[in-house]
Order: sequence, then structure tokens, then C-alpha cells
Amino acid sequence: MQATLQEILDARERRAQIQKTLQEKYQKPLICFTMNIPGPEKFNRDISIGFSVGNQLLLELLKEHPVLHRQMLLKNTGCESYYVVDQPAAALKLLTVKVEDTDPIGRLFDIDVLDTGGRKLTREELGFARRRCLLCDKDAAVCARSRAHGLPALQEKVNTLLQTAARRLPEQIAELAYSALLEEVLTTPKPGLVDRNNQGAHPDMNVRHFSASAGALRPFFQKFAQQGFLTRDLPPKESFCTIRSIGMEAEQAMYAATSGVNTHKGAIFSMGILCAAAGRLTPENWTPERLCAECAAMTRGVTAEDFADITTENAKTAGEKIYVRYGITGIRGQVEAGFSAVLQAGLPVLRNGIARGMSLNDAGCAALLHLIAATDDTNLIHRSNRETQLQQKEQIARLIQRDPYPAANVIEQLDREFIQKNLSPGGSADLLAVTYFLHFICNE
Repeated sequence: MQATLQEILDARERRAQIQKTLQEKYQKPLICFTMNIPGPEKFNRDISIGFSVGNQLLLELLKEHPVLHRQMLLKNTGCESYYVVDQPAAALKLLTVKVEDTDPIGRLFDIDVLDTGGRKLTREELGFARRRCLLCDKDAAVCARSRAHGLPALQEKVNTLLQTAARRLPEQIAELAYSALLEEVLTTPKPGLVDRNNQGAHPDMNVRHFSASAGALRPFFQKFAQQGFLTRDLPPKESFCTIRSIGMEAEQAMYAATSGVNTHKGAIFSMGILCAAAGRLTPENWTPERLCAECAAMTRGVTAEDFADITTENAKTAGEKIYVRYGITGIRGQVEAGFSAVLQAGLPVLRNGIARGMSLNDAGCAALLHLIAATDDTNLIHRSNRETQLQQKEQIARLIQRDPYPAANVIEQLDREFIQKNLSPGGSADLLAVTYFLHFICNE
């Protein structure tokens, strides 16, 4: 959508008012980040992605500095971010110049730093050269005043830089998926599951198997995200159909990395679709609800399709047999329902625990228990029976009703019971990884 001249002028006044309000409230230096986009179109998908990359770069540089306030606005007049930071303005200007000058897409960033008095620091006062023109590398202000270059040439250069930025998103998504898998296996203690304490009810696997598997899957998560991005204009279900072959390749890579041990088969399905969904969406839509809704749209009807011809006689896999006997849909049903258990149980418990001052690990332990109580874990049924799974589900439900965040020694006792009974809530572990992914991607 193109912005009118009046809208652009009004946006400048609004930005000035926001800056004034924030500085009066906090009495600290302020970073104002916008995009330098020539022409009347100031906001579209590609600009949004470039803006997201810029915010990620800024947050990375600011991670050691106290950010007191962060605000983002996305309008047809352009993208805006505001950061109130408890650091000297000159030090912040040095950081922002680094972003503008060292990253290729930094040429499109306009990052102002205002001191506590509202004065905008210049590059020159810190010994840096003025901004260079996108096309000829001369002084940008001189070229702009003289209209040295036509708008089509400038827009072509901008589009090239934005496309370069867009190619970085799949790598970012894959890194978060990889981190989520590692965080899941390292979360300790977990009843019946591999963790840092023990192998759970899995004598054939340990943390090293899961770590090797996660590393082998990382490039495939990038492929999922890239395919999602490339098919973003297709209907969701068609986009999903294009990633299923990637899932088969990923499964082979997992088995090769683990010498035949099934560490992440369910996670490949759930995390692969999540990565593709993130690739289909622009970063400002990376909210838990929007990502999960996209997963649901991509997989609508997949359970009925995959199980359409399954009968008691031809059911082969554990999932097929459980579906035929009990109608439980497993991970397919979870994804098709938009990860409802994660949104309603896992993620709220994780976030509330962190808000209470708990570590990510301890909040994750509690989130896993809530996921077990909120789902019918097919892995628990497969390793025992439906009756036992329901008993364990009810036991954990009573436990978290008394205390939503049980102490480690309580979970360790539950772990011993699960190991003794050869029980493993592997499906819930996959949902815990999804929970971590959503937490990570929405807090970038």
C-alpha cells in the first residue's frame, strides 16, 4: 500500500511525539529505527522482513545492555522501532553505526540515537563518514538533493538488498528449531525420558544420540522454512504437500546420525511444519496463535487422509494401531488442531514459570507435566496400554492440581516410577520442543 505525502508528514510528527513521550518518561537515551525506502511504497512483505532482520541485529548488539522499553509499529508509512536503553548515547551510536555499516542490508537502515536531552547524535561527531549513496557510493544527501539517480534504479537496488535479507530468515528459523530440540532433551528431570540425569525408559539412547540427531536435522529445518517461504503464495495445504518429501529425507538423516535409533521422528513432523509455517509468514506474524493457526491450515484433513484406508487387519505402525482401536490421532491430530495442548497448557505454564523467576529448565519440567495431563500420549499407550496411560495421565493431573510447578525431587520420583514400568511420554516430549520453539521465536 502506498503512502501519501500527507501521511508521511503526519508519521514524522507522530514519531517525534513518541520520542518525546518516551524520553520524558524514562530520562534515558533512545534509539529510533526506521527503514530508508525510496518511493511512496513504505511497507510490504519484503520491507517487513528486512526490518525484522534489522531488529534482530540491534537486539543482538544490545543483549548486554539494559533495554528499558521496546516498541514496534508497522504502518503503511513505514516500519518503526523504539528502544530505550540505559547506556550513554555515544556508546549506543557506535553500536548502531556498526549495524548500518557492516551488514549489507544496513544500507537501508536509518537508526537515530537521541541523548537524554532529545538531541540526535550524528555520525560525524563520532568520527564516522556520512551515509553513502546506494548506487554510486557518494554522499547520500548530495545525491538525494540533486536527484542524481532515478527512482526505478534505486528501487531495484533496494529490492535486491531486501531479497538478500529474506534468504536469511530460513537459517534463523532452523537455528531456533535446533535449539528447541536441544533444550527439550536437556530439560531435567523428565519422567521416563532421556535427560541429563539418566536414559529414562530408553536403554538404547542417551543425550548424545539426541544431540547428534538435532544437528543432523538442522539443515532440514532450514529446508522446511525455505520451502515455506517459496510457497508462501500457495494455499496452505498445497504448501504442506511440498514439504513431505523433505520430512522423509530428514528421517533418513536422523537414522544415519543415530545408527538407527528413533530420536526425533515425531518431532520431524511437528517441527518441520512449524518451520514451514514460519517461512510462510512475515516475522511480525510470528505469534504463537498465528503460527499454530497456519500449521492447522496447512494440515487440514491430513489425519483423515493418512488413516483413510487403515483397518485392524492392515495397521502396521503403533500410531495406526492406536488410531484404529481408540480413534486417537497422535501428532497428526495435534498439528491439525493447531497445537491446542501447547497453546492451552505447555506455553502458558512455561511463560508463567519464567515470569515467577524460575529457570527455563524448571519451567520446562512443569510444562511437560501439563502437556502429559492435557493429551493422550500415544507413546505411553504403545509402551503399555490405554488403561495405564489414562492412570498416569490422571496421576499427573492430580499432582499439578496440587502444585502446578512440582519440585525436582517430586518429578524424580515420578521418573523412577516411569522407568520401572518402562513408560515414556515421547509424544509429550515432542510437544515440549514445540513449546520451546514458540517461546524462542516469539521472544527474538
